[in-house]
Amino acid sequence: MNLKEMLKFADEIVFAKTGQHLDDLQEAVLRGTLQRETYKEIAKDFDCSESRVREVGSELWRILSEQLGEEVSKSNFRSSMERFQVSIYSNVAQEESVQINSVNVCGEARHPPNIPNSHPPNQETSHHDLSEMPELGAFYDRTPELETLTTSILQQRCRLIALTGISGIGKTTLAAQLVQQIKDEFEYVVWCSLDASSTLAKFEANSIQFFSQSEKQDSLATNPKTLPLIKYFQKHRCLVVLDDIHNLFSSGELAGKYKPGYEEYRSFFKQIETLSHQSCFLLIGWEQPREVTQVKNQNTSIRTLQLTGLDIAAGREILRDYGVGEIENYSALIHRYQGNPLWLKSVATLIQELGGGVTELLPYDTILLPEDLKDVLEE
Repeated sequence: MNLKEMLKFADEIVFAKTGQHLDDLQEAVLRGTLQRETYKEIAKDFDCSESRVREVGSELWRILSEQLGEEVSKSNFRSSMERFQVSIYSNVAQEESVQINSVNVCGEARHPPNIPNSHPPNQETSHHDLSEMPELGAFYDRTPELETLTTSILQQRCRLIALTGISGIGKTTLAAQLVQQIKDEFEYVVWCSLDASSTLAKFEANSIQFFSQSEKQDSLATNPKTLPLIKYFQKHRCLVVLDDIHNLFSSGELAGKYKPGYEEYRSFFKQIETLSHQSCFLLIGWEQPREVTQVKNQNTSIRTLQLTGLDIAAGREILRDYGVGEIENYSALIHRYQGNPLWLKSVATLIQELGGGVTELLPYDTILLPEDLKDVLEE
C-alpha cells in the first residue's frame, strides 16, 4: 500500500472501533510515522506540543492493536497494517473461490471488508477491573518477552508468574500490553497496584466484593452466596495482576522477605501454586517472593521472567522519539544507561534541555544524572 491507501485503511479501522473518522492530528501522526518522522518533528509540522502528539499516538496504537489482533506501535505500524490487509483479502479470496459457482461475483472493484474486532469480548461473562492499570504507551521491542508470557499463560496454563527487573526497565509497560492482548480470554481480569496499605485481608475483601457483585449482575439471585477467594479462582478463569509487589518486602534484607504484617501472602501464593484452579497470577516487581525463587523445575505451574535492557535498535528508537536520535556514538550512550527505557528517556530529555552542545561530552564517559533519575536510583 502507498501512503494514501495506508491512511484510508487506518481510517476504516478506527471508524469501525470508535464510529469516528481520523481527525487532522490523528492523520498527521500516522502520516508522520509512515514518513519516519519523530514525534517532535510531527508536533513541529502540526504546530502543537510534543506531549499532545505522544498522547494521540498512544491512543491510536491502542485502538489499532485491539482491532488488528497484534501489538501495534510507532515502529511496526506499516508492517502490521500490511499483514492485516493481506490476511483479510486472502480470507475473502478463499471464500469467493469456494462460492464462485453459487453466487454472482460483483464486477466492480472489491469493496473494503468490514474490519472485525480480533477478540470480541463476551459482554455477558467478561468482567474487567483495570482502573489501576496504566495507559498503554509506546512499546519498544519486547515482542519475544510478550510471546513468552502469552505462551506461559494461555498454552501452558501457568498459575503463578513473576515478572521482575530493575526500576524503569519496562515491566509494567510489558504487562499492560500483555493484558490488553489476552484479556478477552478470561472471564475476570483484575489489575491491582500494591502499596504500603495493601494487606492480604484488604486485597481479599476488595477482590471478593468485585467477584460477588459481578456474579450478581450475571445471576437472577439477589443475594448470591459469598465464597472464599480461592473458590472464585477455581470457579472462573481469572487473570490477576499484582503490580509493585516489592512493596510487600523488607528493604535491607535478602530479596523476598516479607514485611511484618504481610507474611500471610506467603501461604496465599502457596495456595495459588498448589491448589487446583483455572486462573493465573502475574506478579510484577523489583524482586519476587522466596517461594517463587526456590522453584527450579520448569514442569511446575510457576514461571519467572527477568527483564534486561533493550537492544541498540530499540534504544535508538527511544532516543529518536525524544529528539536526540541523530547524535554520534549513540550506541555508547545506550550501553552506558544499560538500555533502560526510563533512564534513556530521562537523559534524552536532559540533553534536549541542555542543548546540542552537551553531546560533545558523551564520548568521554560523562554520566548525565537528571534529578528524576537520581530519585529513582536513591529509591
